[in-house]
Amino acid sequence: MPSLPQIHPAESFDFSGYAMPAEWAPHDATWLVWPVNLETWPEHLEEARAIYVRMIEELTPHERVYLLVQDYACAEQTRERLARSRARLDNLKICNIPVNDSWVRDSGPIFIRSHQPGRAPLVANDFIFNMWGDKYQPYDDDDRIPQHAAALLQVPCVTHNLVLEGGSIDVNGNGTLLTTTQCLLNPNRNPSLTQSQIEERLKRSLGLQQVIWLSDGIEGDDTDGHVDDISRFVNPRTIVTVVEPNRSDANHEPLLQNLKQLRQARDLDGTPFDIVELPMPERILHGPFGRSPASYANFYIANNVVLVPVYSAPNDSEALAILQNCFPDRKVVGIECSALVNGLGSIHCVTQQQPRAA
Repeated sequence: MPSLPQIHPAESFDFSGYAMPAEWAPHDATWLVWPVNLETWPEHLEEARAIYVRMIEELTPHERVYLLVQDYACAEQTRERLARSRARLDNLKICNIPVNDSWVRDSGPIFIRSHQPGRAPLVANDFIFNMWGDKYQPYDDDDRIPQHAAALLQVPCVTHNLVLEGGSIDVNGNGTLLTTTQCLLNPNRNPSLTQSQIEERLKRSLGLQQVIWLSDGIEGDDTDGHVDDISRFVNPRTIVTVVEPNRSDANHEPLLQNLKQLRQARDLDGTPFDIVELPMPERILHGPFGRSPASYANFYIANNVVLVPVYSAPNDSEALAILQNCFPDRKVVGIECSALVNGLGSIHCVTQQQPRAA
């Protein structure tokens, strides 16, 4: 395992010139953690692994994939399994790094980038990961993933005294961030900080000018309202947001409220954003933990391709068509994720992008 990189406390790090790129900006790699936690998928672990193989098959033709595995035995088994797949093994690096679970969107590094001469082009932000308000144990290995990733890449690592998960934020690469009050203002995250204090820390560490606050997330989401299940930027001025027309569904009212808030939101120049409505799956999935947070908004934007979770639901084709229209220069690929989301997360929850450094 690589030695730890140079560590910088956020309080003393100079963030000037750094910003978090939008997800559609060019990637050097995607980070994944191979599923090993039977408590997350007590009935669907092997099916979840098959979905990972599909994701890796779709990603490796376009960018490198760093796949974290729990130990050497798991690494060998996984390598043999992927050798039988359509994955491009020359674009896959399997790394033996201790992990607790697979939600690298939340536990992994949040990368920022600078084009200024003399500055490190890529920096890994290491925020505190407390497993969504200490809901599950253990998570100490997952909380250390950013420092291991920074060591592997040999990039600076900036540590923060702030609980923040990657799934709770979405940026447009032009100074604006989306999040929810249900998550970031939840007392199980940063109870000593006010909304304005959290906002200022986000602006400083991610290179932002404004934060748009939505309200609540969807039913079944144990992360307390992650924005990547409800509303996502697809270009600097366009936001897709899921809606639920069925008034008897628990998601109808919170998603309607978020839609109203987005219609009132403005870009930095005062222009309204273009809002595209995305359906929710008509098929309600129930897994071992109750209702699963199945959403088409939990897609992942990679180089040349967008991976979209589908659920063998009537709205699958409509959602794929809407997203293909949003990404005319990328191939939109639907991946059946009913088994994956029964672990309470989907494609975006298990991926983390590494922006191209130069």
